[in-house]
Amino acid sequence: MTLTTTEHQTLLNRITIDPAICHGKPTIRGLRYPVESILEYLAGGDSFEDVLAEFPDLDRQDLQACIQFAAQSLKL
Repeated sequence: MTLTTTEHQTLLNRITIDPAICHGKPTIRGLRYPVESILEYLAGGDSFEDVLAEFPDLDRQDLQACIQFAAQSLKL
């Protein structure tokens, strides 16, 4: 699925960086869920449904935002 620029930015806006939260690591909506941790669950084979069951505060768009953030971070 290809996202429009607006959709892409909307997802990325879900990722926040605040020095007072999780030592400034990127988190999802400031909820103290580090993007890195969520990506580790997904990379470990957990499905979106598995992660959402484990973290009921999150939704599918939050998980998509983590993936978009990681992809954006790799662009040089």
